[in-house]
Amino acid sequence: MLQTAYAQRGMITAPHHLAAQAGLAVLRDGGNAVEAMVAAAAAIAVVYPHMNAVGGDGFWLVSAPGAEPVAIQACGAAAAAATPDLYRRAGRGAIPPRGPLAALTVPGTVSGWAAALDLAAAWGGRPLPLERLLEEAVHHASAGVPVTASQAFYTAQKAAEIGDAPGFRAAFLPDGRPPAPGQVLANPALAGTLRRLARDGLDGFYRGPLARAVAADLARAGSPLTGDDLDRHRALTLAPLSARIGAGRVFNLPPPTQGLASLMILGIWDRLGAPAAEGFAHLHGLVEATKRAFRIRDAHLGDPAAMARPAEGFLADALLAGEAAAIDPARAAPWPPRAPSKGDTIWMGAVDGAGRAVSFIQSIYWEFGSGIVLRDTGLLMQNRGASFLLEPGQLRTLAPGRLPFHTLNPALARLDDGRTVTYGTMGGEGQPQTQAAILTRLLSGQAPQQAVTAPRWLLGRTWGAEATNLKIEDRIDPGLMADLAAAGHDIERVPPFSDLMGHAGMIVRGPDGVLAGAADPRADGLVAAF
Repeated sequence: MLQTAYAQRGMITAPHHLAAQAGLAVLRDGGNAVEAMVAAAAAIAVVYPHMNAVGGDGFWLVSAPGAEPVAIQACGAAAAAATPDLYRRAGRGAIPPRGPLAALTVPGTVSGWAAALDLAAAWGGRPLPLERLLEEAVHHASAGVPVTASQAFYTAQKAAEIGDAPGFRAAFLPDGRPPAPGQVLANPALAGTLRRLARDGLDGFYRGPLARAVAADLARAGSPLTGDDLDRHRALTLAPLSARIGAGRVFNLPPPTQGLASLMILGIWDRLGAPAAEGFAHLHGLVEATKRAFRIRDAHLGDPAAMARPAEGFLADALLAGEAAAIDPARAAPWPPRAPSKGDTIWMGAVDGAGRAVSFIQSIYWEFGSGIVLRDTGLLMQNRGASFLLEPGQLRTLAPGRLPFHTLNPALARLDDGRTVTYGTMGGEGQPQTQAAILTRLLSGQAPQQAVTAPRWLLGRTWGAEATNLKIEDRIDPGLMADLAAAGHDIERVPPFSDLMGHAGMIVRGPDGVLAGAADPRADGLVAAF
């Protein structure tokens, strides 16, 4: 993908083309950006199941002209029965990443769909029926969808690790082996769940007959989640975190997400003089800003109820300036071995003709999450709770009702020149870094597609990788690579257009109403517009 897509009436970008087209169809039917995103979110949960699912979590940033952006936190807490003693009695020294005991947090994403639709109702107009918004997802789950090369690859890679999880083989290993790219897989039970949501309302996922069916499925599979845990869950609508940089204001999600780290990277970079892409000062500055932000993230971020300091304080101008001053402009700071988070996720953006914009992210944590697929409801359950610790007294120690730390963080910017930018990516540790790369490239004058397609880098571990060094796509300028190595960066070259670098996207709405969009050639998606 080399050329930026332009349109005026509406646009959506997604890492799977069927999800983008589902959202576009809703825009064409007169739906708004939130309604288009609900349609895309439901569709991509079916067609890209190794990356996200209805049994996962979601976060939203919603922007409407003339109003402050609004955040929606749709992540679930740990079950009441999920205590450290439960895992110790099961002979576990840590929370297992796969299987029933990994499915210990309430899936929140459906509650986020509902909260976003409630928010959009205030915009007026005639809302589209829920049956229409879920129509494409129901079709794909019922009729089946051709498997992407990405899903086929990761199914083969992880089959031995996940294959014994209840329901996984029946759902994802037809004939006992991984599917080939293009092979059609269906999930009739999930289609039935989506039909019930369309008929009875999204709240039925947590309360009522469908919730009881989900709870029975969870008990049968051996998860500690119960119907009471589902009933207690509510999505939260709240103010996002924001920071001021020279070009405008940037927004992201508050804890338990790592949105603070994303904003800190941009704030520190800006106080380094906002070096223009693509030279040494730009890449070195962003990598060193990442180190400063990640140290604060790892020491302070988790469930807000357990944090000792509010996140907003870390965005104070004096603190950001101090972090920038601590960066050596010529040398890489040491980067100690760590155990950062993995993550398998999708990000999508939508903007409608009225200028209302959505930045949205939905995830099951690792590829295929916990691996368990509920028999009667067809839900693939996340393993977000595997990020909890069992050691007592830690910020991220498992406790009933506690929210897990999230790498998820959709981003949005309102620039002083009148542009609104919705942008984001999947990729665990890489999310804040890729966000910084593509936004700062845009601010340096690159078109959206150029900014997303250009070579990227990643400090730390992400999706499918274990090393914590600085990985750089080998399309980058060899002279720049040599300069970074000479400055002390521990560099690992990775193939061009690597999945390790995430699946990014961006939509820019100019002050004249023209939309400019980008999709990532590393994924299976596109920009759909009219």
